[in-house]
Amino acid sequence: MKILAVDDDDSIRDLLTLQLRRHGYDVVTAADGEEALEKAPDADFIVLDLMLPKLDGYEVCRRLKSAEKTKNIPIIMLTAKTEEIDTVLGLELGADDYMAKPFSMRELLARIKAVSRRAQKPEDPGDGQLTMRLGPLVMDFGAYRASLGGHDLQLTPKEYELLKLFLTHIGRAYTRDELLTRIWGYEYYGDTRTVDVHIRHLRSKLASAPEIAKAIETVRGVGYRFQYEEK
Repeated sequence: MKILAVDDDDSIRDLLTLQLRRHGYDVVTAADGEEALEKAPDADFIVLDLMLPKLDGYEVCRRLKSAEKTKNIPIIMLTAKTEEIDTVLGLELGADDYMAKPFSMRELLARIKAVSRRAQKPEDPGDGQLTMRLGPLVMDFGAYRASLGGHDLQLTPKEYELLKLFLTHIGRAYTRDELLTRIWGYEYYGDTRTVDVHIRHLRSKLASAPEIAKAIETVRGVGYRFQYEEK
């Protein structure tokens, strides 16, 4: 697998190149946003810094995820910016994961493997069911689409996977750690607020159908569940 490592810091690019090659990956690097866009189409995976010359990581991510040729290339954002708004913006633009500097190389490798598995093997919704309808909400698992009241929902990959998990396990309560493991695909140690951010944004996107948005319930002291009954 060819990984594009994008960072304006020479030492970090050298570290990523050395460690990723040591674990069997082909590595190319870019030092600014424009170079990243040039090299991205030939990559299978991208580790992307946010604070870049010429074009910042947000703009690079936005362009890559909106282009047909590069929209399915997994992206992990690697950055010193750790405020919630920074995380939310990156995820909203379609990034598959987000890590703060300084970072553990072992954890980065684990996340790369997990994100790659998700990209290559979409989760089976179960029982061969390709479409599911709950009131105004329709999920087409085969086409990887969701619509509400006949209008396509613009969901990020994580929001889509969360909604799919809830719909295929109605009434099942999940802890935040379970959701991180199932959706993010790795054993996560530390701050679980990324789950809360995604749930909040998912509810917001479902707001035009309050009965669906409210069905994503907060289970105090536990996590979340989807509780819905057809009327």
